[in-house]
Amino acid sequence: MSRTRRTPADPELAHKLSRRNMLGVAAGATAAALLGATAPTATAAEAAPGTAAADRGHGRGRPVMPPGRLGIQLYSLRDKVATLGFAAVFAELQKYGYDEVEFAGYSQGSAGPITLAQLKRLTRDNGLRGIGSHVGYYSSDPNAYTFAQNLDQVLDDAQALGLPHIGTASGPWRYGATVDGWKRCAEEFNHYGAEAKKRGMKFYQHNHAEEFSFATDRPNVRLYDVLLAETDPDLVHLEMDIYWAYAAQFRFSRRVDGTPAPFDPLDYVLDQPHRYPLFHVKDGERDDSVRDGYRMADVGDGDIDYRRFISAVNRTQHGYRSHHWQAEHDNPVESFAFARKSGAHLHSLREKDC
Repeated sequence: MSRTRRTPADPELAHKLSRRNMLGVAAGATAAALLGATAPTATAAEAAPGTAAADRGHGRGRPVMPPGRLGIQLYSLRDKVATLGFAAVFAELQKYGYDEVEFAGYSQGSAGPITLAQLKRLTRDNGLRGIGSHVGYYSSDPNAYTFAQNLDQVLDDAQALGLPHIGTASGPWRYGATVDGWKRCAEEFNHYGAEAKKRGMKFYQHNHAEEFSFATDRPNVRLYDVLLAETDPDLVHLEMDIYWAYAAQFRFSRRVDGTPAPFDPLDYVLDQPHRYPLFHVKDGERDDSVRDGYRMADVGDGDIDYRRFISAVNRTQHGYRSHHWQAEHDNPVESFAFARKSGAHLHSLREKDC
C-alpha cells in the first residue's frame, strides 16, 4: 500500500521541504517501502491506527521497544515529585523498568531544595539517564527562565545535568499564527539550536495539536510545514507528541474552506527520521464526539497503535538505536499506576512474526 504524499500547497514551502527531505534520504531510505509492510495511511474520517483493539501486539517477535530507550516525562509524575521528591520517584521508575527521564523542572516541593549536582547523581544512582528537559520559549518577564530571556542559564543548567537534549513544549506562536510570524520564530529556534550545539546538545520543540493548523494569512499553508521548512535540520529537532499529532489529524485534515488536507503523523517522521530523536508516547481512546477526537488514557488502554508506529520508526536506518520514547499522561488518575502500567505495556509489545 502506498503512502499519502504530504505536499504543501504553497510552492515555496514545498521546495524547501523537498530540500530538507533530501538531507534525510540516507536516514530514511527505507521509509517509502515501510508503510506498505505495516498499515494504510489514516485520515480524519477513518478509524485511527490501532482502533482494532483485538491485535495489541503481544506476539513472539523482537521487542518493539529498543533496549535502554524507554523513558517517562516527569510532568506525568509532578504530584509525586512535589510530595515525595525525586529520590522516591526515581526509585519507583527503576522498579518499573524505565531507562530515562525527561525533566519538567528541577525543583521538588515538600521534599526540600535540591541542587543540580544532587539531581544528576540521584538520576544516575537509580539507573536512569536524563534525556532532555522542557523549558519555556519566551515570557514578558525579562527574568523568566526561558530560552528567549535567559538562554545561557537554560543551557548552563542542562549542561550541568548532562542532558543530550534541551527543548521547549511551547509552540512557535510568539509572533502570531501567520507564515511570517512562524518564520521569525524559526529564526530564533535556529539560534537556540546553534547555541545548544556548541555545547554538544540538541535543541528540540515538542508539538501540541495546534501546530498542525493553518496559517491565518495563508489558509492553504499548514504551520507545522513552515516550522520544518524554515528551521535548520542540523540545529532544530522535533519531539513528536504522538497523541497530539493524532488529535491534530482528527481536527486539521480539512482546511478552513473545507477542502481535504489529510496527513498521517507517521509520514512526517518517516520523511525525516533524523529530525525526531524524541517522542512522547501518550495514548487516547477514540471518541469523535469530543474536540480532539480522543480521550487521553494510560498507554495501552487507548486506540493508538504503538506497535505499528514504533516498529515503523525502528525500521528506518539506525532507527532502533536513534530514538527515545517517553511515556506521558497529562493528568493520570494515579501517576505511579500510570507509569507502571504504561511501562509494562510498552515492554510487552512485539513485532509481527514474519
